[in-house]
Amino acid sequence: MARIISLANQKGGVGKTTSTNAIAVCLKHRGFRVLCIDFDPQSNLSFSMDADLSDKSPKIYDVLKHVVKCRHAIQRTPIVDIIPTDLLLAGLELEFTTRGREFILKDCLQSIASYYDYILIDTPPELGILTINAFTAADVILIPCLADGYSLQGVLRLHETIGRVQSYLNPGLRIGGIFLVRYYPREELSRTARETAAMIAQRLQVPLLKSTIRHSNVIAKAHNLQKDMIAYAPGNIVVKDYIALVDELLKGGL
Repeated sequence: MARIISLANQKGGVGKTTSTNAIAVCLKHRGFRVLCIDFDPQSNLSFSMDADLSDKSPKIYDVLKHVVKCRHAIQRTPIVDIIPTDLLLAGLELEFTTRGREFILKDCLQSIASYYDYILIDTPPELGILTINAFTAADVILIPCLADGYSLQGVLRLHETIGRVQSYLNPGLRIGGIFLVRYYPREELSRTARETAAMIAQRLQVPLLKSTIRHSNVIAKAHNLQKDMIAYAPGNIVVKDYIALVDELLKGGL
C-alpha cells in the first residue's frame, strides 16, 4: 500500500512544486513505484512532467467529480506517473459544499494505492478545501521553506491547520520534516534562517531535516525542458542535495 506524502507551505514560491518533482524522481531512481498528484490548479507540476494537458485528457478534477475512475486519469510520462490538473480544479472550493467533502481525494486514491509505493501530492499555497483534502488523504507532510524569516513564519499557520486535520479528520497524519531550500551555508542570512528554523521546529516538536537544498538554474531548466533531473544533470549540486534529502527521509522511515 502506498505511503501518501503531501508537500505543503502556505507561502508560494518556496520550491514546493520543484521539490515534489525532485523527490518523486529520486524515489523512482531508487526503484520505487511513484505517482504524483498535481493538486495545484496552476498545473506547474503537470507541465514539468510533460503531462498531456489537452482537453481530451482526464485530470484530477474529473476524478473528484466521478467523471472518470482514478486509474484512467493516470499518465505514464517518461519522468514519473502523474494525474495532472488544470484550472478547473480551482472551482472545487465553491462546488464541494456537502458534508464529507474533506475525504473526496482520500476516497479516490484508495482504488490505486496498492499499485504504488509512494504517492506525492503537490498542494496549492492556499489553506482551503484542496489543501485540507490533501492533508486528509496523506500519511506524511513535508514542508519546504526558503531560508528566510518570512517563509518560516508561514510554518506556524500551516502547523495550526495540520493540527486541526489531525484532531478532526486524520489522526494518523504526521509531519515528516521541514527542509530548507535555496540554502547557502556560507551566507549569514541562511545560517540565521536555519537557527530560526531549528527554534520553530523545536517549539512545534517537528523534525528539521539535516539535508538542505541549494539553488541551481539547471534544475529549473530541466523542469522547463520536461526532463528527468537526474538523467539530465546527474552531477549537479542540487540534484545531489535532493538525493541526500530522499536518502535521509528513507533512513528516517518515510
